[in-house]
Amino acid sequence: MRKIKEVLRLKHEHGLSMRRIARSCGIARSTVAEYLMRAKAAGLEWPLPLNLDEAAIEARLFRLDPAQRGEGLATGQERENQERVLPDFGQIHKELQSNKHVTLQLLWQEYKQTHPEGYQYSQYCDHYRRWSKKLDVVLRQTHRAGERLFVDYAGDTLGVTDPNTGEVEPATLFVAVMGASSYTYADATLKADLESWIGSHVRALEYFGGCPEILTPDNLKDGVKLANRYEPDLNPTYQEMAVHYGIAVIPARVRKPRDKAKVEAGVLVVERWILAALRNHKFFSIGELNQAILALLEKLNNRGFRKMPGSRRDMFDRIDRPALRPLPVQRFEFAQWKWSRVANDYHVELDHHYYSVPNDLVGKEVELRYTANTVEVFHKGVRVASHARSNDVGGLTTVEQHRPESHRRYLEWDWPRLQGWALNSGPHTATLVERISTTSVHREQALKSCLGLVRLGECFGLPRLEAACGRALRFNACSYKSVVSILKTGMDRIEETEPALMSPVIHDNIRGPEYFEARKEVSHVN
Repeated sequence: MRKIKEVLRLKHEHGLSMRRIARSCGIARSTVAEYLMRAKAAGLEWPLPLNLDEAAIEARLFRLDPAQRGEGLATGQERENQERVLPDFGQIHKELQSNKHVTLQLLWQEYKQTHPEGYQYSQYCDHYRRWSKKLDVVLRQTHRAGERLFVDYAGDTLGVTDPNTGEVEPATLFVAVMGASSYTYADATLKADLESWIGSHVRALEYFGGCPEILTPDNLKDGVKLANRYEPDLNPTYQEMAVHYGIAVIPARVRKPRDKAKVEAGVLVVERWILAALRNHKFFSIGELNQAILALLEKLNNRGFRKMPGSRRDMFDRIDRPALRPLPVQRFEFAQWKWSRVANDYHVELDHHYYSVPNDLVGKEVELRYTANTVEVFHKGVRVASHARSNDVGGLTTVEQHRPESHRRYLEWDWPRLQGWALNSGPHTATLVERISTTSVHREQALKSCLGLVRLGECFGLPRLEAACGRALRFNACSYKSVVSILKTGMDRIEETEPALMSPVIHDNIRGPEYFEARKEVSHVN
């Protein structure tokens, strides 16, 4: 309008030509001619009437009825000066939110098909932007239908009273807000740890009845291990939950609350409409508190907007709900992760209990995924073992296939099997095994000695072992070491006979039995 006023001033006060006016105002001569022609057709003279503001002047210049225009206007100009129909900006806003592929340019093209003489694209966008600035602050951001869910903890807490001790424990409030509809969920937990954080997410998704595309949390340590503007490092459990529901986690930037302005406003609304309403109530369990929160939450979502028609629930049912993906069949089971190194006994430790892994992983790092009921072991992303979780402190949970072959063979031997093997090997072997079992201090000590005999039978053969055991019995050398010595020296192969009876040796120096008999008689007499 300043340009138009300047054109009229230069023409009527100074009488300049259109060329000089165009050069002074920095516009084309055709534009100067159009402005002068519109002013003449509208009956505007210089100086302009004082009672006409800029809006009134614009209306007279550009929104005139065709009957009020001068007959000297060209046909094209007449079409250009016709009344222009404003688009339905509320419907445009809904279209942009409900379909992520819809753009302003596409909607403008559809508008032009219905109203060929309507606004051009730049004016169309400008009018829409000016209209959108009049919306409520919470709804000012543009979010696609079902695209984004914002989550955060509220700063204030609610108290839960222990009915036995009367002690009041603070409960933290979790808030989740859908981006397009501002549909809100909230619940309270006594802890703000990882398990509570994940549990609140699961309950929120079940409350919404579907999965969004993107999850935007704050940089809470339970969710984001290492904050980074471009590639944040997520907690493994949080990442696993996102994969289970098919959601991409894109945290807000550090100290950038505008990145999650939707949930910041949602937290403020929840604090005003839920925390403030429950400030004078006393709760004796977390379940009782969450029931009260849920009742107020329904009122909040059904409450109508002040600056636009409908409520959060209406917008959610119309915009977000149809775009959400269905929930998985199985609910996400909370699990934690832990790094561990496999010990020499091919076991890993978790809460002072030991679980076996394949023995070829001894000395290597593995990752444990454990829930309340199971323990899984992963090596380089591949699951190598799975066990039922045990609370037996200091106990062992071992799968036989994880043991080395030698360990399995050793543990397969017990006394009944060992005695059966000894009887099949021969009577001397069976007798020696029985003798070792009765002379050993402890049964396990005897078992190890007898297993040594089994190993000797594998090395030297059962016939030689039987012969060696017989020789050991004759010399009363009933031990594993004696049998080893006999086998190594080859004494088991020597045939033994009864020794021959030898005649007495007669010699002058040998006194003989008579001498000793005489000595006995003399001693009796004395």
